[in-house]
Amino acid sequence: MRVLGIDPGTRLTGYGCIEGELHTLAPPTLVEAGVVRLVRGKETPSLASRLSELERDIVGLIERVRPELIGIESMFTNPRHPGTVISMAHARGVILLAAQRSGAELVEVPPAEVKRAIAGSGRAGKDQMQASIQRLLGLPSPPKPADIADALAIAICVQRRTASQRMKSSAN
Repeated sequence: MRVLGIDPGTRLTGYGCIEGELHTLAPPTLVEAGVVRLVRGKETPSLASRLSELERDIVGLIERVRPELIGIESMFTNPRHPGTVISMAHARGVILLAAQRSGAELVEVPPAEVKRAIAGSGRAGKDQMQASIQRLLGLPSPPKPADIADALAIAICVQRRTASQRMKSSAN
């Protein structure tokens, strides 16, 4: 099963695509990972133009990697950065729309669930997540920037959750 994980942002959106069988304990393999860097120059483009660029790039990514599942981080708030939730909501809306239109199954996961599934703690830091992803995927170095590791973590978490749910439903 091919799973695309997306870590949304309006300036930098991480993505990671993995592939693996749901019924085995073998680690997934990396298909592709990277970031969508939204244009920044001397004049910061409007939010609307960044969202339009994000939509075009996400649609192209989905068409290229053809995932069966798309995982995206659910909304969270950080009291120290209240504006972040607003801009993230804009990016999430664009990504959710592109994912829905693709026909792939969409799964939203809370950040703490992703961190627990990958690093064993819902409060894992960026360095811990990057090291965990490096180990799980057998990468020569930790994925950088951290947005890539976060997206890969989302993909792996979604793959594991889906496998667990399918095993439970087939047992019933």
